[in-house]
Amino acid sequence: MRENCEPRVIEEANFIIENKSTLRVCAAAFGVGKSTVHTDVTKKLKRMDGALYLEVKKVLDVNLEQRHLRGGDSTKRLYKEKKNPRSTNTGR
Repeated sequence: MRENCEPRVIEEANFIIENKSTLRVCAAAFGVGKSTVHTDVTKKLKRMDGALYLEVKKVLDVNLEQRHLRGGDSTKRLYKEKKNPRSTNTGR
């Protein structure tokens, strides 16, 4: 089924700009896949509203630049938790 996706594309774009969010966060908020959001805000939005597209692109470019830092932080937390696991109450 094809729907008129224009309102959704505009809402996704505004959400990303207002919240400085990632595609993944936006996809979860709208209940669609991240590939759908990516297609919406890169291809469809570019044809619909060039100025809004450029604003979204700025946010996504910043996210892309920071991606490796967020991944590093996540890995750091993972190994820190493995080294110092939270104590569990085993009743001993």
